Amino acid sequence: MIDYSMPIKVFSMQDLLEAGCFNMKEAIRVVEGAFLKYADGDVIFPDKVSVVFDEGTQDRINCLPAAIISDKVYGMKWVSVFPENPQKHQKPNLTAVYLLSELESGYPFAFLEGSLCSNMRTAAVGALGAKYFARSDSETIGFIGAGEQAKAHFLSMMEILPNLKVCKVSSRTHASEEAFVKQMKKFYPDVKYITCKGKHESAARDCDVIVTAISSQEKILQADWIKEGAFYCHVAGLEDDFGVPKKADKIVCDNWDVVKHRTQTISQMYKNNLLADDDIYADLHEVVSGVKKGRQNEKEFVYFNSVGMSFVGTALAYWMYKKAIVAEKGQEIEMKSKSMFDL
Repeated sequence: MIDYSMPIKVFSMQDLLEAGCFNMKEAIRVVEGAFLKYADGDVIFPDKVSVVFDEGTQDRINCLPAAIISDKVYGMKWVSVFPENPQKHQKPNLTAVYLLSELESGYPFAFLEGSLCSNMRTAAVGALGAKYFARSDSETIGFIGAGEQAKAHFLSMMEILPNLKVCKVSSRTHASEEAFVKQMKKFYPDVKYITCKGKHESAARDCDVIVTAISSQEKILQADWIKEGAFYCHVAGLEDDFGVPKKADKIVCDNWDVVKHRTQTISQMYKNNLLADDDIYADLHEVVSGVKKGRQNEKEFVYFNSVGMSFVGTALAYWMYKKAIVAEKGQEIEMKSKSMFDL
């Protein structure tokens, strides 16, 4: 009888947290390494499959696969984004899981809760953009949005920009702003926090770094709110007026060829012939690998647009898996013990 045994490890968010995976400094290092591997041709990176169920709210479920060849691992993120969940159903707007397979025989070996990895990945990419394009002496950061992505971005930005002293936040409700401050104070109690009571302009004006992390599709951020020398991290979809990228001295993407086919602000501008390929300064891997330079003077306003690369998620999920294995976390289940014809 052929032995068809195929154990797979299953990891909850609690398993990953107890294994020390909520570590932004390490996550940024892993993400930077993933972009270097991409630049070296060490990545297989298929197109994602996305199904939008509501064009108005952008309710969608995505499948994002990628392989890291040198690690002999293939990963897939299955992620749903339903922006109105918090208001309608009191549920998170994003839920995700990761499946990892090894490339010797193709067996899946790990199934991970994915929202932790997904949130950390997005924030780590934003921080990596700041590493190369924000002013190193940045002192003030402003957030439009106060949810999980805003919080993750604050923690990741603090790793890259330790001189940040003031954090301003604006959200739909003052309660969510206060919750943001209460949670972030646990990590960085010496930062001065300012709640802007829904006044987005107040959150953005005079900031060295601006992050928009909202679930709605609105042209909220305006060009005249942005000061000289700022770094803007655009996280989700339509978050800023078309005048914002037009004002930028540099527009940088994690991957422009992917971004331009999506629904972000600059994607819409490209589809309406308001932005051309030549208007994009660089993809992030070009800067990480040294092909192109980062910030070149103190006066540049840099616009950074991240859409999310599946190979980065695979690299981070695999890193989490290895940490969890060392920490002896997770539950092992047997997927198959014998041929169905032997039953």
